[in-house]
Amino acid sequence: MPAVSKGDGMRGLAVFISDIRNCKSKEAEIKRINKELANIRSKFKGDKALDGYSKKKYVCKLLFIFLLGHDIDFGHMEAVNLLSSNKYTEKQIGYLFISVLVNSNSELIRLINNAIKNDLSSRNPTFMCLALHCIANVGSREMAEAFAGEIPRILVAGDTMDSVKQSAALCLLRLYKASPDLVLMGEWTSRVVHLLNDQHMGVVTAAISLITCLSSKNPDEFKTCVSLAVSRLSRVCVRIVSSASTDLQDYTYYFVPAPWLSCKLLRLLQCYPPPEDGAVKGRLVECLETILNKAQEPPKSKKVQHSNAKNAILFEAISLIIHYDSEPNLLVRACNQLGQFLQHRETNLRYLALESMCTLASSEFSHEAVKTHIETVINALKTERDVSVRQRAADLLYAMCDRSNAKQIVAEMLSYLETADYSIREEMVLKVAILAEKYAVDYSWYVDTILNLIRIAGDYVSEEVWYRVIQIVINRDDVQGYAAKTVFEALQAPACHENMVKVGGYILGEFGNLIAGDPRSSPLVQFNLLHSKFHLCSVPTRALLLSAYIKFINLFPETKATIQEVLRSDSQIRNSDVELQQRAVEYLKLSSIASTDVLATVLEEMPPFPERESSILAKLKKKKGPGAVSVELEDGKERGELNVCGHPFKLVDSAISATPFADRPNSMFTLSLSLSIFLFVFQSTPSPSADLLGLRSAAPVSGAAPSAGSLLVDVFSEAGPAASSAGVNDDGFLRFVCKNNGVLFENQLLQIGIKSEYRQNLGRMYLFYGNKTSVQFVSFSTTTKTVEPLVEGGAQVQQVINIECLTDFIDAPLLNIKFRYGGALQNISLKLPVTINKFFQPTEMAAADFFQRWKQLSQPQQEAQKIFKASHGMDTEVLKAKLLGLGTALLENVDPNPENYVCAGVIQTKAQQVGCLLRLEPNAQAQMYRLTLRSSKDTVSQRVCDLLAEQF
Repeated sequence: MPAVSKGDGMRGLAVFISDIRNCKSKEAEIKRINKELANIRSKFKGDKALDGYSKKKYVCKLLFIFLLGHDIDFGHMEAVNLLSSNKYTEKQIGYLFISVLVNSNSELIRLINNAIKNDLSSRNPTFMCLALHCIANVGSREMAEAFAGEIPRILVAGDTMDSVKQSAALCLLRLYKASPDLVLMGEWTSRVVHLLNDQHMGVVTAAISLITCLSSKNPDEFKTCVSLAVSRLSRVCVRIVSSASTDLQDYTYYFVPAPWLSCKLLRLLQCYPPPEDGAVKGRLVECLETILNKAQEPPKSKKVQHSNAKNAILFEAISLIIHYDSEPNLLVRACNQLGQFLQHRETNLRYLALESMCTLASSEFSHEAVKTHIETVINALKTERDVSVRQRAADLLYAMCDRSNAKQIVAEMLSYLETADYSIREEMVLKVAILAEKYAVDYSWYVDTILNLIRIAGDYVSEEVWYRVIQIVINRDDVQGYAAKTVFEALQAPACHENMVKVGGYILGEFGNLIAGDPRSSPLVQFNLLHSKFHLCSVPTRALLLSAYIKFINLFPETKATIQEVLRSDSQIRNSDVELQQRAVEYLKLSSIASTDVLATVLEEMPPFPERESSILAKLKKKKGPGAVSVELEDGKERGELNVCGHPFKLVDSAISATPFADRPNSMFTLSLSLSIFLFVFQSTPSPSADLLGLRSAAPVSGAAPSAGSLLVDVFSEAGPAASSAGVNDDGFLRFVCKNNGVLFENQLLQIGIKSEYRQNLGRMYLFYGNKTSVQFVSFSTTTKTVEPLVEGGAQVQQVINIECLTDFIDAPLLNIKFRYGGALQNISLKLPVTINKFFQPTEMAAADFFQRWKQLSQPQQEAQKIFKASHGMDTEVLKAKLLGLGTALLENVDPNPENYVCAGVIQTKAQQVGCLLRLEPNAQAQMYRLTLRSSKDTVSQRVCDLLAEQF
């Protein structure tokens, strides 16, 4: 930078600043500023032309006034005029004013761009740097359009000075972040990458920032940077004596050589998988080992700057080791090093160590090493003063938990929960619930844990948690009696949380008969115990208890008179709450007029729930944010993933959600009487996430009858299904004929997973859109319902589509996905794997019934047959699995030939039911099949035959 002469001191500016500082009040300051603004305005409008020094002085004063918080609406043109000056100080003030005050949409941008072009072509390094700094500070799209092609040329030119190269690299980085679609590297890519070999360390440091950003969005184009980055890292860390390493003396910070450069190199390498070249990988491993070794050395200085620089490199190296997850030795060493930090006196180091170990715990190589620090982590959970560190300790306990230590960790977390900070209690409750279920070998322990959880932190136990314990108790016969006994004892406490009352009401209503033999828990004692809590509860809980009472009448007829008296009381049948009043009236009428058989049928015990993803885990993921809950494979399932159950009784409205819906046991415990027809309604209070049939209710579809090919619709979507179009991707379509879950589509940017379920003529499909990149997807939309328009890098959003089959169909509905990635519009069209066989209801038939029906469907148009060669092995179990996956019932011992397979099912549509019989005759010797379909509708026979033939 040129030296500033004494004459450039601008005495007038100094006097003005002194006057402002000497003002005794705000009014005096405003008065002095207004006086100065009037003087400057008169000078600018005067007939006498101002010299460069005067312009600079007045522009500087305007800048100072602006920084004091006052609006400036003039002087911009004078600042632009300063850009044409050949004096550094005048040009500098002009650029400074423009960078701070000129809006990116200003009409002066074109004039400013012309001045910048002149400076960039002047070859004066000082002027070029000023111009580049201005471009970066303003960063408007107009500037990107004007200079995106010029700056890369300056960056890689051989005669460009090092200081200009640094400014050019950082300027290009700023423009790329602001307008990535305008900054196209193209032919400059390889030359930019080779800046990593530059002799000037400042240029390398600036270039790495640019290359890291470019690599994160276009990894394939910049993959050659890996070997160069490893080479440069080796020269810094291993300190090989060479001409390049002599410059490290100027970049050594408190005895740590080039810490910023090392951190940036390690961060760049995290954009790529481990190097495939053995030599490069060997050098990188050597660098990482060197960094870990240096961490063990005694510090060369007691100053905090030394330890900060040293630890910054260490944590970046550990992040890279975790990212690669392929070097067991390094992973264990990293874990041991982090373990030393767990007891460090610096709070920040303890926090970072816990956070990094959470990630290490998910690696198969380092999980056992992490577990060795369990006592230290438990101690941190109990004794840390900083709540954020305690939260990380809880996260680490959750991550390191497995079957060997589950009871210890759950016990410690429950113990801590009694004194835990209110800000983390809800999250702790969710984690305890997940761990208790996942690693429960003895389900009585699970029941004890959840009830204890409700006792300790009832206010923080969300509905998903107590729903889940009910679902598990219903699904497991061996724990039902124990659960009834335990919850009965828990309800006897004087102070009982409302969530405990809900669980008690539900479980005793279903399984109270299992403990009724004990006089201490006789039916009347159970009822009186529940009813003693009634007046203390909220309306939804009272509604659930009323449902429990009507269940008692079925389980214990001797309580009928007592319960009817309660239902008949004015506080119930004349309750101000409509829901409670309706239940009381309907239950009273039901218990009075229904026969014992009808009552037993209507009030029969809840059947087991089908399995589904846990809403507890989904809620924890939502609370922690994308990617925050570690998951790993275990026993063919995701580690930490649970299954929530649904129940086939009623359809309720649906909504799109960022997490899977939850079944609601309190919504499954009601009866409604309508036109003397008893139906299970199981709904206490309307809720957008209530799920009663495992599906959602289908609203009637108005309008004309749909045409063929569009009869399968999302009944809650405003728009109908998309028409077929060119370029539809149906590669994964046929894979889902006999299965409902899997990956539907995947490319280098996006992964689309699918989970679906069908019952009768209704279905629900979950679509999971996963962003595989580290870059945000913007303007994300689909042709079905709305989804989140922004999908963060590495995140996943979920969409729920409800489906109703109106009549038989052939063409599958289309899904069109649009989003912008790096400024470029991405458009993907897929066939949704919704086929007619998804609406099969399996039908069991005896041999005589099957062949009688087979003969009835003997007309030529009712039969479809195919003879085809086997595409896969003719494994018996695989064939059975595919036929069951089709949705039909596989009938055993029906066909006279035991090698053949026969199936039966009914396709449920809104318009009609279509019976369908299937016969598959394999010929193992010829590796051929003969497939015969007969149904009451010819189009169904042919379509199912075509679909199934593709599976074998």
